[in-house]
Amino acid sequence: GLLAGLFCVLCIGASFGGGNAFQVVQSLNLIKSVIPALNPYPWIYGLIMSFLVGLVILGGIKGIARVASRVVPAMCAIYLIACIAILVMNFSSIPSAFALIFESAFSFKAGFGGFLGVLVIGVKRAVFSNEAGIGSAAIAHSAAKVSHPAEEGIVALLEPFIDTIVVCTMTALVIIITGVYDPSSFTTDPNQQSLLQGYIENDQGGALTLAAMESVIPWFSYILSVAVFLFAFSTMISWSYYGERCWVWLFGDGSSMIYKLIFVLFTFLGSVITAKNILVFSDLMILGMAFPNILGMLLLSRFVSRDLADYE
Repeated sequence: GLLAGLFCVLCIGASFGGGNAFQVVQSLNLIKSVIPALNPYPWIYGLIMSFLVGLVILGGIKGIARVASRVVPAMCAIYLIACIAILVMNFSSIPSAFALIFESAFSFKAGFGGFLGVLVIGVKRAVFSNEAGIGSAAIAHSAAKVSHPAEEGIVALLEPFIDTIVVCTMTALVIIITGVYDPSSFTTDPNQQSLLQGYIENDQGGALTLAAMESVIPWFSYILSVAVFLFAFSTMISWSYYGERCWVWLFGDGSSMIYKLIFVLFTFLGSVITAKNILVFSDLMILGMAFPNILGMLLLSRFVSRDLADYE
């Protein structure tokens, strides 16, 4: 009960931060670079996103599943096609890009900069990406109808592989191959250098990826904006379910509407709060979720092992 209660409190906080407001601010930063008219009026984007999210989450788990089942494959397909096109066009540069990744990771400079600190940052970004070990995705998997619980667990194993190993690696290669990770060598325009450096320093990964893709496929910025919007939207409606289940566990079924209204409010706030502040808060919440979840998994591991053996 204690572990469950602690997990629920942290999951609710994470759903408002990383699963909601941060998705809004990241997608907004990218879309503003394509639609400059939004720069003085970011709250308009917040209102639109709040309205759309509110429509879906008020429909419950079936509505969320129905929308996510259409949005997520479309988003992944659009994004992966663009990445593959750029990588094919620069196929000869892929080995050197991988070499740079490993050289940078294991160089003296990386070690001197603090191996533990770099490791912590890497783990934080990886967990933020695939949610492995924090227990959030298990909430959605628990609602699936399968013949055996271990079957759904095996399906869940694919998520970190597709998300981090495939999608994130392709993104990293695109950023390295195009050269936007190093503004001084990418362009001689001081204004563009300053803009790219700002993306790097302020954790605006979406905008940096857009700049990389635009340098190869100039017209693709509009399509990528749609893909990023779909990504943010699908992530938000998924996290709304995670947070709602935890809220209901703590406060009862009758309080579900209160959580949904607060969630929609945070959707709007995401359009007027800086990404850095939201990211720090989200990291704390998501990291906190891992402790009760992993401890709970260790305590229940013998039951999981027994179920897996039965399934096999």
